[in-house]
Amino acid sequence: MKKNTPHNLQRRRLIKMLSACAIGAGTVPSVFAQAASKNVRIGYQKSSTLLTIIRANGTLEKLFAPNNITVSWHEFSSGLPLLEALNVGAVDLSADVADTVPVFAQAAGARLTYIAQEAPSPLAQAIIVRADSPLKTVAELKGKKIAVTKAAGVHYLLIAALEKAGLKFSDISPAYLSPADGRAAFERGSVDAWVTWDPFLAGAQRQSAVRILADGRNIADYQRYYLASTQFADANPAVIATVFQELQKTGRWVQQHPKEAASFLAPLWGLDAATIELANSRRSYEVRAVAIDALGEQQRIADAFFAGGLLPKKVNATDVAIWKPLK
Repeated sequence: MKKNTPHNLQRRRLIKMLSACAIGAGTVPSVFAQAASKNVRIGYQKSSTLLTIIRANGTLEKLFAPNNITVSWHEFSSGLPLLEALNVGAVDLSADVADTVPVFAQAAGARLTYIAQEAPSPLAQAIIVRADSPLKTVAELKGKKIAVTKAAGVHYLLIAALEKAGLKFSDISPAYLSPADGRAAFERGSVDAWVTWDPFLAGAQRQSAVRILADGRNIADYQRYYLASTQFADANPAVIATVFQELQKTGRWVQQHPKEAASFLAPLWGLDAATIELANSRRSYEVRAVAIDALGEQQRIADAFFAGGLLPKKVNATDVAIWKPLK
């Protein structure tokens, strides 16, 4: 028998609240009558907030079970290998990835379909310096060594912030590091600044003396995208519709219950609840359908990365397949 620990009690409350919004069992058979796949393989990262909650509660398994559709979960260390797996058919759906990741997938010729995006969260990534740093503006980063994760959303933030300050990327010395290595380099003083995103940003703010030099406001919107293989999306629109609906419901729950959501995620992420609550406060978690005319920043990212030699060819950000919610 499971003990009534605070986490277990909280988990049951969450399941009850989300289940109250779930699709009625009586509607499921007709909705999935045309489902081509009987197993849905979902790729995610440890920090995939909404799908982490959905996975922990077995929400999709419950919805799909009456129609003998199973769900399998596959964890990836970052967005690029996740989308590579999606492209080669190792998984069917992708949890949220940073806005830069689909651009690389497009450049590689991947046949992927956008199924959802989160509304902008520009405060969820930032350029930070130590609290005692003499640096006060982005323009003062000229000639400085900056830790940044290559090809991540923060890479574009750094490019765009430097350009806004009248600098070129070649005016700084980038140190391409993972978030963990970037933080270590930042704390020991071997770099002058660090560009990172939540929850790493929130962790640094709560555990170290840091100052934000610039965040994404008026520079980089930081929209996260959910994708599917085009073959799967075309064959299973009702399955994707259900995932889309659950993402929307879970996103609203996180925003409406910040403390409960942070406490729920804490043991799953291995972070303290206060850090997660701070990080979540800067994410919109507003899941919405993707529109072609909303891909303007995707094009700016593609152009900036091509100009910087990160992409092998030019990319037309609107040359993509987009899933549309069922009427």
